Parts: sequence; C-alpha cells; structure tokens
Amino acid sequence: MSTPKNPFNPMQPQPLLVVISGPSGVGKDSVLARMKEMDLNLFFVVTATTRRARPDEVDGVDYFFLTSDQFAEMIDKGEFLEYAIVYNDYKGIPKEQVRRALESGKDVILRVDVQGATTIREICPEALLIFLTTQDEEEMISRLKIRKTETPEGLNLRIATARQELKRIHEFDYVVVNRERHLDEAVDTILAVLHAEHHRVKHRKVNL
Repeated sequence: MSTPKNPFNPMQPQPLLVVISGPSGVGKDSVLARMKEMDLNLFFVVTATTRRARPDEVDGVDYFFLTSDQFAEMIDKGEFLEYAIVYNDYKGIPKEQVRRALESGKDVILRVDVQGATTIREICPEALLIFLTTQDEEEMISRLKIRKTETPEGLNLRIATARQELKRIHEFDYVVVNRERHLDEAVDTILAVLHAEHHRVKHRKVNL
C-alpha cells in the first residue's frame, strides 16, 4: 500500500491574497502608503475608479483613473475581479493584475471597501480579510470632517455608511485598530498577521 503524499511544505508557503478594508476615515490609504515606504516583498494592487483624482493623487500609482466608458468596456470584457459603485463612482480590481502578482509568489494586497471585501470572500474563500478601524466612532467622524473632501451632504452619507459598515466586522478574519498618531503600530500589527499566516500548518490556497 503506497503512502499518500503530504502536500504540506513549510519551506514553500502559498502567497496570500490580503484584503485591507474598513469604513471611510480609518486610514486605509495612510496604512498602505507606509507599507509601500518599507520596501516589503509585497504587491500592491492598483484599483481602477471613475472618480476624479484628488490634487495629491497620481494616475497608475494611487488609482487608475478611468472614464465611465473605459470602465464599462472593462466590465464588458470581464476584466475585473470585483467592481461596485462607491459613493456614486465605480471602483474595480483588475483581475489579470492580481493573477500575475500571485504567480510571482508575492503576497497581494488589495484595498477595497467593505462591500468589495465581501465580494472577494465569495469569489475566493481563502482570501485573508483585515478590517481596519479607528479607536472609536468619534475619531473616525473627526477624520472625515478634517479631510474636507466632501460636500455636507456627501459627508453625512459617508458617516451613515461607515456606521453600517462597522456592524460587519464579524465578516472579517482580523481587526486592526489604527489609532491617531499610532500609524506604525497599525502597520506592524498587519505585518504580524501576515507573518503568522505564513506559519499556519494549513496554508491558504488562493485560486482565481
């Protein structure tokens, strides 16, 4: 009787598909920016969007800024892993970009809204979902007001949406608190999660 092969190889951990999500105002962009500064062996997926670029944003770096027609063409061709309307603008994750990154063996980092994170989990149950939040709701609302990127009506919509998104934290694998003036602590916690995941006996196997 032959001995079954053991698929576990601790020296070759599988690349992770990491989703960093959370409500508006919790600092997702700041966390990712700090991680990029650290020159880690990670692949950061660039999201496509139809919204206009903010003054400090660079096309192809922060987002791929597309027209509505360009975005619609990508939808028709099935080129998105997931896409959704977020505050009246479309956002989507280019599928081929994610596949190429996983094939390279790097952990792949996605930044999506809470709705998008749920879609990713449905498509890929082995994705690692991290919920980023603030110390409390008051701090989150304060950050949204300080940004001054919304009309009063838009701000109220983001606050109401954020309150509903906080209720979905149970759909995630980990929660990381990004406290004011403690950005490095939040980043270190995320990196600790990735480190621990690579030492699981049963690796997450991502199939797209």
